[in-house]
Amino acid sequence: MRIVVLDGFTLNPGDLSWAAIEKLGETVVYERTRPEEVADRLEGAEIALTNKVVLDAAMLRRLSQTLRYIGVLATGYNVVDVEAASELGICVTNIPAYSTASVAQMVFSHLLNLTNHVAYYTQQAVDEGKWVASQDFCFCDRPLTELAGRTMGLVGLGRIGSAVANIAQAFGMKVVAYTSKRQEELPGYIKKAGMDEIFMQSDVVSLHCPLTEDTRYLVDENRLRMMKKNAILINTGRGPLIDEAAVANALSQGKLGAYAADVLSVEPAQADNPLLSAPRVQLTPHIAWATREARERLMQICALNIAHFIEGNPQNMV
Repeated sequence: MRIVVLDGFTLNPGDLSWAAIEKLGETVVYERTRPEEVADRLEGAEIALTNKVVLDAAMLRRLSQTLRYIGVLATGYNVVDVEAASELGICVTNIPAYSTASVAQMVFSHLLNLTNHVAYYTQQAVDEGKWVASQDFCFCDRPLTELAGRTMGLVGLGRIGSAVANIAQAFGMKVVAYTSKRQEELPGYIKKAGMDEIFMQSDVVSLHCPLTEDTRYLVDENRLRMMKKNAILINTGRGPLIDEAAVANALSQGKLGAYAADVLSVEPAQADNPLLSAPRVQLTPHIAWATREARERLMQICALNIAHFIEGNPQNMV
């Protein structure tokens, strides 16, 4: 088997080993691949591994004489035309549930920084020297917020949403969730709620639903009007779950407390994205998934997916 990794750098910038995959076939790893390079690099390959490199119907037809398997190095698989792949007999798999703990941790990294201003106070105390110059034993010029007793609203209650709920209740937060699950299926600390109820009641709203035509721009001008004036909105799901211009306007007009996100509608960030110049925005560059532990799990599951395919028993097919 000839295995080609089209964009391996984000998964393994040098701190992991490709050995588990290399054992399964002749492996070629490219750090990045431009669209015009895809066909040449996959020529003669039976197995393609991709994270963000698009494999559309036209490309799959072009490669269909040899390509038999596509492993998506992520949970989301919208970069592959799975319908065309199915028609051509090409197996497509993804990597589920590898980053649950890491993404949930990032949600609270954002939330705690917004409520306790850790980065700000470190800069003021250390870099700016304001604690040294303070007349008091403490230096405090931004209000701190206690999470206990606040309401965490979750849109989506899959693996990550459930992990976030568990952490929220450990902080003493009330948890409400929009979910297809029945109330009796939920842990006692989670109350099922309608979508509008989530946005109206919550002090913090965290998005954990997939991106579909129904959820695109789920948070628009109308939903933002429902939210508490000082509420925090967190998005570690997909950029287009929100209308970025509407969120930027709400922040500029003082109608939203803060917006924290690990994702944008176009990545990498574009210079004209309105969120980059809006107040009270906290962005991380799509790294919630990228702890070493999560990437190691991803690599292990990827190797197992390939091994199962070679054995004729594919797993995690999409």
